[in-house]
Amino acid sequence: MICLIRHGQTDWNYLGKLQGKTDIPLNQVGIKQASQCRDYFKGGDWDLIIASPLERAKRTAEIINQGLGIDLVLMEDFKERSFGDAEGLTLEERNEQYPDGNYPGMETRSALTDRVMGGMEKINLTYPNKKILLVAHGAVINAILSVMSDGEIGVGKTQLLNACISNVQYMEEKWKIHNYNQVGHLNQIKE
Repeated sequence: MICLIRHGQTDWNYLGKLQGKTDIPLNQVGIKQASQCRDYFKGGDWDLIIASPLERAKRTAEIINQGLGIDLVLMEDFKERSFGDAEGLTLEERNEQYPDGNYPGMETRSALTDRVMGGMEKINLTYPNKKILLVAHGAVINAILSVMSDGEIGVGKTQLLNACISNVQYMEEKWKIHNYNQVGHLNQIKE
């Protein structure tokens, strides 16, 4: 079982700016969201936490791990997609500057999918039958969900909320999505 967790909120999330590989830290709301995840998972039967090395995901994982005290492994495979020259721009600014949606320097969707699914394969081979928390990013998790659902959910269809959880499992030679974009563990946080 792998529980995918999107990192907590950052100032750029709040402002609607595209982050990509720009290393933006959690804001106070994001820290509270990560703490609520910690409380939700505390005392659970988890074997390992894996996280993207970008600060917002790594810090979310560290806060969650305060309640578990298990090994934390950083994996480059789960870094957010690079959005090139569009990073730091709001949707309105992106639409104005790049109306075709092609951002100079952006990682292709197929390269992202190959990278993150390669990471999922590594997890499956390296930690078979382990219960793993994987803290990553919106585009990364959406790419995973899109592949696993044959495009029914994920990329272009699902707006993942900060600190949401999605549960997936490799069984009978294929990936299965148990649920996704779950936020019942989060209390309303005043921004």
